[in-house]
Amino acid sequence: MSRSRSESIEEQQPPDGGSEGLAQSVPSGASPAAAAGGRRLALDVHGRLRAMILSGELPPGSVLPQAEMARKLGVSRTPMREAFRLLQEEGLIDARPDQRARVRAVDPEDLDAVYGARIMLETLAVSMTANSFTAEDIERMSDALKRMQGVAVDEHPDEWHAAHHEFHGIATQAVGPHLQRMLASLGEHSERYIRLAQLGAPASWGRAYAEHEALLKALRLGDPSEAARVVARHLARTALSVLADIAPEYEPVATRTALGIAGNGQS
Repeated sequence: MSRSRSESIEEQQPPDGGSEGLAQSVPSGASPAAAAGGRRLALDVHGRLRAMILSGELPPGSVLPQAEMARKLGVSRTPMREAFRLLQEEGLIDARPDQRARVRAVDPEDLDAVYGARIMLETLAVSMTANSFTAEDIERMSDALKRMQGVAVDEHPDEWHAAHHEFHGIATQAVGPHLQRMLASLGEHSERYIRLAQLGAPASWGRAYAEHEALLKALRLGDPSEAARVVARHLARTALSVLADIAPEYEPVATRTALGIAGNGQS
């Protein structure tokens, strides 16, 4: 069978083959270490593709040819199939038998749920952090904000998002590790929506930076209520901006309810 014919058949296999993909990646009788290595490779590929989707490098609707993506990342198609299966379980891609996978379109319900949860948890976290903020924390957070303001997000997206992640991480640092993991997961999931907001309403980012500065000021003053109000409004604004652009008919119940609870009902 020719290579091109073989790749064509490989492309048509559904990525949600479950354990079959892993079984093919490790020969029967292979050592546990080899099996663990195959699993780690699949997870590494999954993490790289997930980051590309969440950052917007692979925008909604992008076709994901399995063989081409495997070549791009320098891996075989077997860990790529397992990575696709994991991405499909997370709802980040759509893949059906005999069809190529695509990056899933933005789901208004998912966006609303993510931001509703993030508003509630992040307002809790900044409220706790405001009570123990130090001069060193202020300096670190100020530095992160300066780095955000000093780079063009379209030209240096990785630098901007790293600084943005650090800024919010410092603002929520007082909570325990379990809540930190939840916040990190929601923050990662939010990245694709932040990117859409940046593309859809670039003029709004002056206001966004003003909100970041207001959050820093509230933390500097040790004002938990003001810190919670600022971050709730800041997060809600991003969610509502994207929803107004992609699904103006959708009613964001979770986001507005969370804003009403954490942001004194002001939108």
